[in-house]
Amino acid sequence: MAASALMNVMLAAARKAGRSLARDFGEVEQLQVSLKGPANFVSAADHRAEEILHAELTRGRPGYGLLMEERGVVEGADRTHRWIVDPLDGTTNFLHGIPLFAISIALERDGELVAGLIFNPISQEFFTAERGKGAFLNDRRLRVAARTELSDCVIGTGIPHAGRPEHELFLKELAVAMAASAGVRRCGAAALDLAWTAAGRFDGFWERNLRAWDIAAGIVILREAGGYVSDPTGRDDMLKTGSIVAGNEMIHRKLLKLLKTAGAEPEVARTRSAAS
Repeated sequence: MAASALMNVMLAAARKAGRSLARDFGEVEQLQVSLKGPANFVSAADHRAEEILHAELTRGRPGYGLLMEERGVVEGADRTHRWIVDPLDGTTNFLHGIPLFAISIALERDGELVAGLIFNPISQEFFTAERGKGAFLNDRRLRVAARTELSDCVIGTGIPHAGRPEHELFLKELAVAMAASAGVRRCGAAALDLAWTAAGRFDGFWERNLRAWDIAAGIVILREAGGYVSDPTGRDDMLKTGSIVAGNEMIHRKLLKLLKTAGAEPEVARTRSAAS
């Protein structure tokens, strides 16, 4: 299937930034012997990729606004369109020479997500989707996995890192997910986790306290692959809350129920009660 003009803009930007990241990743692998580690180098790689994406997306669609990990909000003359961009999702993997990281680009039109792209420059896998046109891995059509029993499923998740407050809740959720499923995986890049769920590699996924640029593209791709996506309360507030649950219709429903048994919903209810 030929890519649209819009998707060609996204693909070209991702390819160019991906070449930069791939070169820098080769350098990072060599820097692992350094006592101080390559943290500063990785930060520079992240910024270089973002500069490329900003330049290419702005050239391809002048006037569109942007929401970027490093630059933050960039207002555009066209207030109806906004790119949501993560130049390097999976920074810690990149830092340690683990080839699981991605560029993530989504387009929001009038507040609705309409296109998404997730690209791993090392595996050269492009996960793409436009609303109403289906989801693809390179040229192959994607569909979410068809399994309906959690006991047969592999579920992806993300572990809160140091400084995050939700470790206790995560451990409760992890315990029930481990007991109910065939396995739980943590890959370290939420964008790829969502893309892999769309591709049927994972049967479901959940994570909390992400940012819009981590999940926006994945939401479009998952939905176009036939998946269901919500926040843990079942609402369509993922970009605001940063928390997400995904899978096919049945697994999504069962994951929501499972997380509720782990105490997720009471936690939400207490928070709302305190706010009121």
